Amino acid sequence: MKTLPPFNGFPNDVFNFLSDLEKNNNVEWFHENRDRYQNSLVIPSKSFVTEIAPFFQRLNPVIRSEPKFNHTLMRINKDMRFAKGAPYKNYFLIHFGRFKLDSEFFIYFDKNEVQSGIFLNRTEGDNLFFKNNLELYQKEIQGVFIKYGLNKKLSLFQLKKTPELLIKKFDTAKDISSLGKMDYILFQKIDKNISKKVSKSEFLLDTIKLFSILYPLYIFAVSPEPLIMLQEFEDNFGIPTNPF
Repeated sequence: MKTLPPFNGFPNDVFNFLSDLEKNNNVEWFHENRDRYQNSLVIPSKSFVTEIAPFFQRLNPVIRSEPKFNHTLMRINKDMRFAKGAPYKNYFLIHFGRFKLDSEFFIYFDKNEVQSGIFLNRTEGDNLFFKNNLELYQKEIQGVFIKYGLNKKLSLFQLKKTPELLIKKFDTAKDISSLGKMDYILFQKIDKNISKKVSKSEFLLDTIKLFSILYPLYIFAVSPEPLIMLQEFEDNFGIPTNPF
């Protein structure tokens, strides 16, 4: 296995590559541009995941943090057994959860921008607790938004086939009821300059700060006893620095 370089940010070509891929979404073009794909997305993504892994291992070792496809890195090629049309996705995803379709932290690239945030799965299933906890602990979830300074700092999207913006500046005081109507919830950090910051090594620290402040919300998605887990987090980590 080749040694990965230190993470120094994502090259500016990441957005050009995804734009070009959208215009030339075919196997021949992709093979001709495979080196661009590796250098713009795969290698820096693996370096990023490798360097953020110790943070997740300390935060919650159950969260997958190895730089592997189908674990923390999304495969860009579609499974053509179930998909029609263009063979490649025109976006790229780095994500940190316990299993497929788990609630998770994410970094999403498309041709125009990069976004960071948290995905919450409000469906029913083994080890999926957000639906039940939203009903049982609504006031406590509102308290997390207040205590950690999240109100009006996140945009709410509903995820269906594509993300749909519902509320530009989410505020639990008036908007929390909307979460009970959704199965797949996306909260994205509001940051107009994030696409410029992603090209710098400091993007790693910025992401750690963001995921730290979102982790108390994540707890309500992954624990049947969220208040105990939340207290353990605060005892061990304190109140993280607010990145907003």
